Amino acid sequence: MSRTIHVAAAQYPIESLASATAWADKLARWVDEAASADAQLLVFPEYASMETASFLLSSPSQEVAAHLDAVVDHAERADTVLAELAARHGVWILGASAPVRVDGRLHNRATLFGPSGARGHQDKRVMTRFEREQWGVVGGESFAVFDTPLCTLGVAICYDAEFPAIARRLAVAGAEVLLVPSCTDTARGYFRVRTGAQARALENQIAVVHAPTVGLAPWSPAVDVNVGAAAVYVPPDLDFPDDGVVAIGVRDAPQWVHAEIDLDRLARCRVAGDVLNARDWPEQDAIDGCTRVRVE
Repeated sequence: MSRTIHVAAAQYPIESLASATAWADKLARWVDEAASADAQLLVFPEYASMETASFLLSSPSQEVAAHLDAVVDHAERADTVLAELAARHGVWILGASAPVRVDGRLHNRATLFGPSGARGHQDKRVMTRFEREQWGVVGGESFAVFDTPLCTLGVAICYDAEFPAIARRLAVAGAEVLLVPSCTDTARGYFRVRTGAQARALENQIAVVHAPTVGLAPWSPAVDVNVGAAAVYVPPDLDFPDDGVVAIGVRDAPQWVHAEIDLDRLARCRVAGDVLNARDWPEQDAIDGCTRVRVE
């Protein structure tokens, strides 16, 4: 019998909420909906936590720093809510990434919550221009893979998924499924992350779960426009879909995107596929330099 897991990727709408209670109720509804459909692993997007600034700030502000500081201060409460939901429903949850302050510096952190209280986190490594130049967020210094009863997970937050070496390091360390929470404010930004996610699935012969924010939030200088579609990607090989797309949502529409990931079939791809990208990866590194040739 194949080893499979049921994943749910959120196309999560950024909304203005009246209170912490309204926010917690929204999360509870989302988790309940996914768990009721038998999802075992739920993935929320990058920076979806920024919607909490809508009720945390005493007055509207267009200063990004004020929004970031408010969300940082709310982090402990957010973690408590997500941990309780994971325990209540017996599911694993990758919570929305959030700014956290470590030794006075801001990081973009996604935290994984298990049903029995297990917890781990991954900080984004490579900052986009707005994070680096406007928000003052800095990259994390390490990567981890998470051994869970479901499978071994890696996390590459948004822009990190556009760099092959990051996913490769996680795959070599044993990651079977890569989680890619994202937040993109243009269609081209969404397609950059989507293209990266699909390429990482191909190169490493693993599954990639992409979960984006969606919707308009004009009150927020941080996440005012959100574009994307959640999806689950696999290598286009064996009897997986020819395009490598197991499931994909309707772009920009709030919803869960569900998929079954067959881990045994992924393992077979890595040893008996039409191509063996994961095995053959080192061959590209054996090429010694590159010669520039003038051709007229």
